[in-house]
Amino acid sequence: MSRDYAYCPRCGGSLNRRPTAEGRERLVCTKCAFVLYENPVPAAGIIVINQKRLLWVQRRFAPRKGLWTLPAGFVEWDEHVEECAVREAQEETGLEVKVERLFGAYMAFDDPRTRVVLLLYVAHIAGGKLTPGDDAIDARYFPLDAPPPIAFRAHEQALADIHRDLS
Repeated sequence: MSRDYAYCPRCGGSLNRRPTAEGRERLVCTKCAFVLYENPVPAAGIIVINQKRLLWVQRRFAPRKGLWTLPAGFVEWDEHVEECAVREAQEETGLEVKVERLFGAYMAFDDPRTRVVLLLYVAHIAGGKLTPGDDAIDARYFPLDAPPPIAFRAHEQALADIHRDLS
């Protein structure tokens, strides 16, 4: 996915695609030589398993409105990735969670907004009440072998890894 920005965020000059020293073609400002790096956006989420059931949230907004994901979201500029996972869990599910360990890292190429690096953490519930919030229509557990319709491939890959780890 390539975003075609027209103007430099630093000086407002025109951006043109051209080869750079790294051997990649990038958008470069014709006025100040600023290079616009089109990097993936970090996201974080949680995996909570309770009695062979996995916690999912149903998306309230596009893209993929109505489909399901693991509780997750984009990392804010000033927050640690683990803090993001805990915050997103609380915002989307009403649950307070405690992170146990990093589960895995996934690349998401199917989100039309951007490319995503998704870090998922295994967590357990430390409090709260399961209730959808923020950008979730619903939040509930589904059997590991009968997931809901999943919004993004990275979440499908994580589910496959969960199955592998449990077998």
